[in-house]
Amino acid sequence: MKKSTSILATVAGLLIAGGLVAADKPAAHAEHGDAAVQIHHAAVVLTAMQDSKVAGTLTFTVTNTGVVLAGEVSGLTPGKHGFHIHEFGDLRDPAGKSAGGHYNPEGHPHGGPDSDHRHVGDLGNIVAGADGVAKVNIKIEGLNLHHVIGRSIVVHAKEDDLTSQPAGDAGDRIAVGVIGIAAAPQAAK
Repeated sequence: MKKSTSILATVAGLLIAGGLVAADKPAAHAEHGDAAVQIHHAAVVLTAMQDSKVAGTLTFTVTNTGVVLAGEVSGLTPGKHGFHIHEFGDLRDPAGKSAGGHYNPEGHPHGGPDSDHRHVGDLGNIVAGADGVAKVNIKIEGLNLHHVIGRSIVVHAKEDDLTSQPAGDAGDRIAVGVIGIAAAPQAAK
């Protein structure tokens, strides 16, 4: 038993030393040469699901008081639409089902953005005007941006009622976009 444990410890040490496994590095950092780089910006380009005409671009920006999600979504029917971070950045299913459920690492019940207990991915609703455009400007407290890189944003066909379990009865997924690391706005071209 001691020999097996010793071999495993040696292999783990070699993997860590070789950079194949991260050792005690905060997940907020991505390696860039020898310097660790903080993730401060992310971007999402929404892809229409099924027969929807929904499109949009969103950005996440880390601030001193939380993460701000901003942008615009067009091609919506006027009114409220469920808006969530989902667990996977997988767009292979034409109905958006491969994005999985709401991002919920703590196992809380579904709720609204102001609920004491909710999924981390519960962002409530966006509201489209008569022109079918929803302006998005949401401050998300307690979100670690690095934990959602590679996950997705989903726009639903109906309003999230903020109470129905497990996901607010918001209907079909009409647009999905993968959350990716982005350059700072002044550096984007």
